[in-house]
Amino acid sequence: MLHKKLFVVLFVSMLLLVFMKPALFAQSGASPNKESFEVEQGTVESLIKGLSSDNAGLKSSCAYLLGNLKITQAIIPLMRVLRNDKSEEVRISAALALYKIGTPMSINAVKQAIRFDESERVSKLASNFYSVYLRNKFSPDINIYEDRDVVQK
Repeated sequence: MLHKKLFVVLFVSMLLLVFMKPALFAQSGASPNKESFEVEQGTVESLIKGLSSDNAGLKSSCAYLLGNLKITQAIIPLMRVLRNDKSEEVRISAALALYKIGTPMSINAVKQAIRFDESERVSKLASNFYSVYLRNKFSPDINIYEDRDVVQK
């Protein structure tokens, strides 16, 4: 019952985020590409709770959104998911989210996944994320980052 309520809350939060985002930008005069967009604390808490769900799809979706929104509060929970989750897909989503957040702590977690994750696929993709981070860091003039280029199998 608790999982069903959590799922409903997360699902509604994500829908609100997706559908209300354009309206929020229109009111504030900001563009959707600027990082000035603020997310309500309740939404952040729901997304972080979603990382501990039994549903792998929900966990991956929450990780994806937390990364796209660059929620630094989620670094420790995402690191926990990256280190402990059974699903490769969920660990890959967590690594991508940590890469997108881009703090030294989150990037270090991605770097550690390269060496210590038992899955070759997760290690390879974590290596791709870290390589792109390094290229962007040392060659900021050249933006090679595009989601479809980073996440290749």
